[in-house]
Amino acid sequence: MATAGDFLPEFPSDWEPTRATLHAYTHGVSALARTHAPAHPKWWHTSLKVSPTGLVTEPIPLPDGGELRVRMHFDRHLVVIEPQDGASIEFDMTAGDTGTEFADRLIEVAAGFGLTGEYDRDKFENDEPRTYDKTHASTFWRALTNVASVFEAHRSSLEGSVSPLQLWPHGFDLSFEWFGTRVERFEENGEVQEYPSQLNLGFYPTGDAYFYSNPWPFDESLPANELPHGAVWNTDGWQGTKLDYADLVGDPDAATKLREYAAAVFELASPTLTA
Repeated sequence: MATAGDFLPEFPSDWEPTRATLHAYTHGVSALARTHAPAHPKWWHTSLKVSPTGLVTEPIPLPDGGELRVRMHFDRHLVVIEPQDGASIEFDMTAGDTGTEFADRLIEVAAGFGLTGEYDRDKFENDEPRTYDKTHASTFWRALTNVASVFEAHRSSLEGSVSPLQLWPHGFDLSFEWFGTRVERFEENGEVQEYPSQLNLGFYPTGDAYFYSNPWPFDESLPANELPHGAVWNTDGWQGTKLDYADLVGDPDAATKLREYAAAVFELASPTLTA
């Protein structure tokens, strides 16, 4: 039976090859949505969403009606193309396909549903050998779903505009953004562009895994404030806050501490992001 101390499991020391495989395959899955799903101005159509059994694309409309989704199933270690009507088509993530091979297989099947177009192959072409350890992938999924539950609880507590919780294939991180009322204006190509202030909350499971919450624009006075549970302000390379995943591994209070970290950063940073 799982215990509270299992909430954030320790990643195995040899987790990186499986992580790299998952990262490569998310690029292939996202390629279909990037090309065929209705475009969102913030590129939300290219991200993957957390579902009960795995990561899933936005619905992709089919030329003859209906739609399909592409789902990464971590209970069965498969990627499944799921048309609204008709039989699903499965791909084994343990088969050792390179990122290029995997994406090309998905594209070939999508063409059978009438989905053709120009794919940004730079997003997924990768011919490095791939390995997949089912146990490591299951550990990742357990960590991701538990983190997602905390993030969703915090997200639902916020007033104002917030993004969906999303896994971004380009960085392989899980995050959402809260948008402040402050507006930043920049001149680009002779035109004035407006961008809303924002504060993200994310989980980066690569290497030395960590959580982050980074306000933009960044107020230089913020690092004078103390953060809870070992979280620190980061100003080297990027500006924001960081809480090491390892500091919460095995902690029976991990969920509470993660939520308190997110709330503390929001309480400190949100006043700087409102008009």
